[in-house]
Amino acid sequence: MFKFSRSQLYYTLIRWCWVLLLATGLAACTKKQQNEQSLPPSLPPLPQDPLLQVYFNHSLTSSYTEPYRQQTRPGDDLEQQIVRAVQNAVSTADVAVQEFRLPGIARALADRARSGIKVRLIVENLYTRPWSDYTPQELAKLPERERDRYSEFVKLADVDRDGKLSPAEIEQNDALVIVKKAGIPVIDDTADGSKGSGLMHHKFVVIDGKTVIVTSANFTTSDIHGDFKSSESRGNANNLLKIESDRLAQLFTEEFNIMWGDGPGGKPDSKFGIKKPFRQVQKLKVGDAEVAVQFSPVSQTVPWENSPNGSINKSLAVAKQSVDLALFVFSDQQLANTLEKESRQGVGVRALIDSNFIYRSYSEGLDMMGVTAMENCQLEAENRPWKQPLTSVGTPQLPKGDRLHHKFGVVDTNRVITGSHNWSAAANRNNDETLLVIESPVVAAHFQREFDRLYQGAILGLPARIKQRIDARKKECDSLKTASKSATVAGGNTANQPPIAPKNLINLNTASREELETLPGVGPKLAEKIIAARKQQPFASLEDVSRVSGVGVKLLDRWRDRVTF
Repeated sequence: MFKFSRSQLYYTLIRWCWVLLLATGLAACTKKQQNEQSLPPSLPPLPQDPLLQVYFNHSLTSSYTEPYRQQTRPGDDLEQQIVRAVQNAVSTADVAVQEFRLPGIARALADRARSGIKVRLIVENLYTRPWSDYTPQELAKLPERERDRYSEFVKLADVDRDGKLSPAEIEQNDALVIVKKAGIPVIDDTADGSKGSGLMHHKFVVIDGKTVIVTSANFTTSDIHGDFKSSESRGNANNLLKIESDRLAQLFTEEFNIMWGDGPGGKPDSKFGIKKPFRQVQKLKVGDAEVAVQFSPVSQTVPWENSPNGSINKSLAVAKQSVDLALFVFSDQQLANTLEKESRQGVGVRALIDSNFIYRSYSEGLDMMGVTAMENCQLEAENRPWKQPLTSVGTPQLPKGDRLHHKFGVVDTNRVITGSHNWSAAANRNNDETLLVIESPVVAAHFQREFDRLYQGAILGLPARIKQRIDARKKECDSLKTASKSATVAGGNTANQPPIAPKNLINLNTASREELETLPGVGPKLAEKIIAARKQQPFASLEDVSRVSGVGVKLLDRWRDRVTF
């Protein structure tokens, strides 16, 4: 037998205790890692229509590991859905997307192009230039929002994390560099000889003339996966539909070909915006589902009832039981009026709108809550707050930095309105957009579940801080109106006169470049962009100004009491 002294026994026991503690800790750590990798879904998956499948990047029925941040998180990998479709292409792959920045999709397209597949790409003219093409001097002049976007690209492309981008890192990770190096032709909405449509806002892919992908997401990390500056970010809430239909693919290919024309270097026969021919709603069967598709924009000469917003209106007008909306922007007064009528007739209406837009003066979310907000002491044209306000309108609580980027509505749990088309006049009359209306309880169930997920825990009603801000502005406008009347009486002029406007307002539709540069955050380059944009289409609200590259929400808030139209 071995003999141990008391001290030897004591230290032996101590060592064994440490071993046990270490083993227990390692086991717990390993178990935690395994749980994080598997991330069992918190909801069972719903049945998918074999010809019309639906995915959400915030879904609670699945999980995936992001290809760039290497984080395992809940949700469907929308990028991978696109990549797989491209990888299966045997003849053609057409992509029309506002912004194209994801290298995974770029590599898949490049691979197909090198194998002899015909690949074409259309983007918005604001996003035609590769990020790596910008000089330090140009980057320094970019607005804060654009510099943040460039920083996201650097974090994505800087694989060795040395703070610098090597030529190899650029070639492998700058999406536009990848596709152009592969010889893939790229055009934007200036190919028709104009300065561009309102926005080339499409987000669709057509593969082999039979598979169509339509999504609300741009091909960027922030729209699909999440922001690099925040590990909590899960990307803007977006959806994707993958549809197998030769006839639907034909309609999308026609839209693509109208915009493409002869392609790069060809005749200026591309058509974007209202130059495109007007086409009525096209309806077709996809298996058991009925799908209606219409493309924006339509000119002012086309009656509103025949426009995409008119098509949305027709779907809302037949609601019998419920209408649930998850919208990035909602600013079309006529749609809100129809919803008010439906609500008075007993239809349950719920609406979630992105927090950056819901409380703006032009937001129909305010109308639905029975609230009126003034901008520059003026009401929105035909403004009509609801006489019976809803308490079921609000904004979802998302991870910091993420936006509600959906553009969908669910009617009677059977009909889905979706696509790239925001519910606004700009989408209807200016932008290249896709609108889909799908009759299918199977498809609608997926969108209904997404709405319910967003609605749970949403901030409903008007927050106190927003009410205080609206009340303060109304009080200020009332004071200006009183001062105007006093000035009229003192001057002995009883003619009707407009209220005195706040001093030094800049009219964004008429101001010179020098006057625009007096606004916060506006330099010569941004002033020129504003002037170019208003030449295409005069601004009617701050929402319209947001289409200008470099003008973000923070900048608009700084301008709110300084500009007019």
